[in-house]
Amino acid sequence: MANLRALLSLAVCLLLSQQTVAKNDSPCQKSKWKTAFDTFVKRHIRSGTPDSLDQNEWEKYIRNHGGCNRPTQSFLHPSDLDRVKAVCTSGGGKTYQENLCISRQPFNFVTVRSEPGTCGIRSIHRETKHLILACEVLDNQCLPVHFEGNPQNAKPDNNARACQQGRAGAPSLKMTWLWLLSIFVVLIYGH
Repeated sequence: MANLRALLSLAVCLLLSQQTVAKNDSPCQKSKWKTAFDTFVKRHIRSGTPDSLDQNEWEKYIRNHGGCNRPTQSFLHPSDLDRVKAVCTSGGGKTYQENLCISRQPFNFVTVRSEPGTCGIRSIHRETKHLILACEVLDNQCLPVHFEGNPQNAKPDNNARACQQGRAGAPSLKMTWLWLLSIFVVLIYGH
């Protein structure tokens, strides 16, 4: 009986530890943070960003709007919001890895690199690349929650699975396997 309790305790601990993992293992699973999309928009799709690549304008903008503590920041144009959200759908994105999707089409954006903690601008570049975004479900919609860099200029794999709402709420393979293991342990050792 002591062995049964130990096995059941181990199974419960494994299940609970999987519940607290911060990052989903595939796109369009339920988000653990209710404000993740709003934070993404606040960081990357701001209105009023400078139109030029002038360092003084960007330094002033970042000082006034926050972000001095972030050494690399990428800014998309607000008019691209719907296209950015579409990266997390079957029509706009492909699965990249873990909870990341990559856009089917390239986007134009500005990347600003600054000296950490100083707001001093090191470089400003206009870029045209495929976006790599973490996509999670909030309010029954798969939305971007994180902008991942694309330093290797990756492109979507045509053979990759489409990013889509259909995975929303689906248990990961790890979770399903742990639940089945727990049931097996209870059935075998519970009698």
